[in-house]
Amino acid sequence: MKPAKRTLVSKWTKTKRLLQNRGLRKFIPETRLFSRTNLLYLLKKYRMIYVKPVKGSGGKGVIRAEVRRIRGKTLLRYQQGTTIRTFTSFGAFYASLYRTKFPRPYLVQQGIPLLTLQGRPFDIRVMVQRTATWRWRTTGIIGRLAHPKRAVTNYHSQGRPLPLRILFASRLSPARRRRLTTSLARLGLRIAHDLGRKYPGFRELGVDVGMDARLHPWVLEVNTAPDARIFNELKNKRIFRRVLLYAKANGRYKSRKLPRV
Repeated sequence: MKPAKRTLVSKWTKTKRLLQNRGLRKFIPETRLFSRTNLLYLLKKYRMIYVKPVKGSGGKGVIRAEVRRIRGKTLLRYQQGTTIRTFTSFGAFYASLYRTKFPRPYLVQQGIPLLTLQGRPFDIRVMVQRTATWRWRTTGIIGRLAHPKRAVTNYHSQGRPLPLRILFASRLSPARRRRLTTSLARLGLRIAHDLGRKYPGFRELGVDVGMDARLHPWVLEVNTAPDARIFNELKNKRIFRRVLLYAKANGRYKSRKLPRV
């Protein structure tokens, strides 16, 4: 018998699985495989979308695309990294995107207008890990603020890790922040329980959640090999120590050098 799969790279496979759960569907942005038809459909429907590689991590290859109306003209533009390209026709826009992604398979995903801090979007990483008794536990929650010149929040794409109290200081009272943290922890557990039923070998999940203006949580991505080191950027080292403890217990970081805390 083959050992149970511990990781799953395909974003499309994970998304399809979560969409099968009626209780979780409302948290998943509309997502389709990249094609000319699907690109045009989602761009017309949402005006802003993300084009993502089916296999990839750290925000690499992620493209933010949108339609804008400026001085009576319709413009299409996309941003990858710090490069922005603008087009006046869908044909040229699609051709450029296709050349950028070729030959790798990509997804097209509904763009969520994320909450911002100082004009920079942010999202939230919810870390969920297996315990010694094989139960899931939410062990850490951290915000990720996008670099001023980038469209993604990922730590490895120069995103800045921040505690939720700073990100929501001007929006929520301490009591409401505590309730938000609790609801995010529960959402992470729901995602873990669902994926864990299908893939019992999973031991750690990094659930990336974006919040819109109504504070509705959207699950942007689920990483099955999340990096614990982002939590070392917090002043409160207790969280990092806990995440690292569970990561090592689950067989991670055996040969890597990690900072002492």
